Amino acid sequence: MVILKTLMSQGRLGTLSSRVMIGMLIVQDLAVIPMMIILPRVSDPASGFSMIAIAVSKGILFLAMMIVLGARLLPWIMRRVALWNSQELFLIAVTATGLGIGYVTYLIGLSFAFGAFVAGMTLGQSDYGHKALSDITPLRDLFGLLFFVSVGMLLDPRFLQTHIDSILLLVAAVGIGKGLIFAAVARIFGYRNIIPLALGLGLFQIGEFSFVVAHTGLASGAVTPEIYALVLSTAIFSMILTPLVSTMTAPLYSLRKRWFKKEPIMTMNLPEEDMQGHIVIAGGGRMGLYAARVLKSLGFAFIVIELDYNRMETIKDEDFAVIYGDAGQPEVLEAAGIRKAALLLITVPAEIVTNSIVDCLQRLSLSLKVVVRTSDMEQMKNLSKRGIYEIVQPEFEAGLEMTRQALLHLNVPAMDIDRFTDAVRQERYASLFDASAGYRTIDKLRQARRLLDVLWFELAGDSSLAGTTIEEHAIRTSTGVSIVGILRKESFHPNPHADFLFAAVDFIAVIGATGQIEKFKETFNLK
Repeated sequence: MVILKTLMSQGRLGTLSSRVMIGMLIVQDLAVIPMMIILPRVSDPASGFSMIAIAVSKGILFLAMMIVLGARLLPWIMRRVALWNSQELFLIAVTATGLGIGYVTYLIGLSFAFGAFVAGMTLGQSDYGHKALSDITPLRDLFGLLFFVSVGMLLDPRFLQTHIDSILLLVAAVGIGKGLIFAAVARIFGYRNIIPLALGLGLFQIGEFSFVVAHTGLASGAVTPEIYALVLSTAIFSMILTPLVSTMTAPLYSLRKRWFKKEPIMTMNLPEEDMQGHIVIAGGGRMGLYAARVLKSLGFAFIVIELDYNRMETIKDEDFAVIYGDAGQPEVLEAAGIRKAALLLITVPAEIVTNSIVDCLQRLSLSLKVVVRTSDMEQMKNLSKRGIYEIVQPEFEAGLEMTRQALLHLNVPAMDIDRFTDAVRQERYASLFDASAGYRTIDKLRQARRLLDVLWFELAGDSSLAGTTIEEHAIRTSTGVSIVGILRKESFHPNPHADFLFAAVDFIAVIGATGQIEKFKETFNLK
């Protein structure tokens, strides 16, 4: 919870380092399971290995039952409850499931929290996991708030005063130890550049589950009250320092690049000759990879820059030119031939990454055309102030396209749909029109381009055009539109002559103003 809130406040949620952090946090949570099984038995050394083995066997048996039975029984129960269409009954069933399974584990000699944790994991994998999560979220947030408040209330100021040296020493030891471990694990799994440093500084604190484990040890006698108080105080101190320590990632990484030898840039499938007039794609995720595939099909040269090693391997397998590195670093952009490129596509969703790439471009004094992806209106304003106007909002554009297709199915005229989408975009980007004269100019050019878009009409058998020529009806004189193409089965006829004979199987492409096209449709009964 602490790390997620920190990542959100810093705008780093969605970056590669944040995804790796969350993955490691999940693994840490899973590691709590064997701890909670073994810890209650550690307080009784006389029982020896046999009692620990029995406890572990119970835990394994319980997990197996939850996987086999819980994965089938819980969804069946939730399905029956959902059929009642009662919000209150569903909430009670979810809560009772967690508490009930937790009590069962308590009765067989395991931890109450362990059972509730496993129940939540099993329920989360069912078809009703999202519904359960949405209903239980208010309770989760409330209990999370109570958890941290109660933890703060457990902090003993007198203990803190008398053991401040030990607490600070433990915070330093845990921070340095965990930082080195996580940085090493990141490098072992192939993560380079800023990722190991971000993990080491972002995950240095003691996690929330340490309270659960420590309390289990205290209840079973495996941990003394003094040790419990020391763990509690150290964990709280490390959590308080988390936002401050994690903000040191960027400056320390810059310092490291200045003092130490730069890491070699990995490149794959780059052509031997220097590229010129190519496209640089910053980010090889779903959007970047799709853009690369389209560009390749059209015969355009491009280079993809990707920081995620697994994605880089996927891009390499598709035989695309790729550079493994951070697009926000001048060396990486130089390796991609940014000075000779015709266009830069920034497809990464994280605002902090986009800003670092734009900063790098400005430091290199490059006047390059840039197309940026963003989902935040405030970021769009900031980018427009910095001279970047080609901005795409995928979520907004997808919603607008879905609305457009829905209106087409409802038989709303295409011209009315175009006017509607233009008005929605004007309203969406109103602040940019007011803030930037450049954006207004670009939008006017876009509108003018849309006015020249080709519209297609199907020539039905009952149309008066069938069996006649363009010249017979004086189409341009009578309606104002220009026929620029005719598609007949597999043959396309561009700029047809005035004596071209229409047939009932034709699709006609025309250009004209809104009123002219409407008159053309009505005159010749077209659809």
